[in-house]
Amino acid sequence: MASENLKSQISNLKCYTIIVAGGSGTRMQSVVPKQFLLLCGKPVLMHTIEAFYSSAVKPAIILVLPAEYHTYWEQLCREHNFTIPHQLITGGETRFHSVKNGLGLINNDEEALIAVHDAVRPLISRQIIEKSYQYAAEHGNAVTAVKSRDSVRLIDGDGSKSLIRDDVYLIQTPQTFQSAQIKKGYLQSYNPKFTDDASVIEATGIKINLTEGSHQNIKITFPEDILIAESILRSR
Repeated sequence: MASENLKSQISNLKCYTIIVAGGSGTRMQSVVPKQFLLLCGKPVLMHTIEAFYSSAVKPAIILVLPAEYHTYWEQLCREHNFTIPHQLITGGETRFHSVKNGLGLINNDEEALIAVHDAVRPLISRQIIEKSYQYAAEHGNAVTAVKSRDSVRLIDGDGSKSLIRDDVYLIQTPQTFQSAQIKKGYLQSYNPKFTDDASVIEATGIKINLTEGSHQNIKITFPEDILIAESILRSR
């Protein structure tokens, strides 16, 4: 029923997902970028694309990859009989430039909904995806986040100070925006302070809305993350 309600609420809106896959695999100590590592028998990136494709939203999928890996990705798709439709485009120098390249494939429909997601967050749930689009449709944007489980300290000069843990959120993806907001944000010049899409859009004066994520929505960064992800997948 919830999926049917979502379909009716955004049925007149075009929805997109830009999946950013620019990782080099350095921290994974792997010759293969982490988005291509096998997770329960198939590349991490395929799990990520499947999550969005299987959601009630059924967004058009844009995959941003470094040019040198386009042929390798196409080969993997053939080997794994992976046929989910998606557009492939070359990434840029930074994540900012990669997202901007992806946005270039999307027509100027100000009411369209555009989610940006890390390719190496393959455990994203359908529920979080659908909530992100729904909230963005109603409020302009939705940035997935979870409360910190740990105590947090902030470096302050030569020392540090404690922060109130309940006021600290860890930002994840997807981060979903009405097209007018995200396209305006990416008209700005690149700034090293832009660590994610929320920081880009916030720089234009737009209020950022947080929606609840999950601690299972991990980002594959280190070798042990593959083992953790496999354990989570097998428990579902």
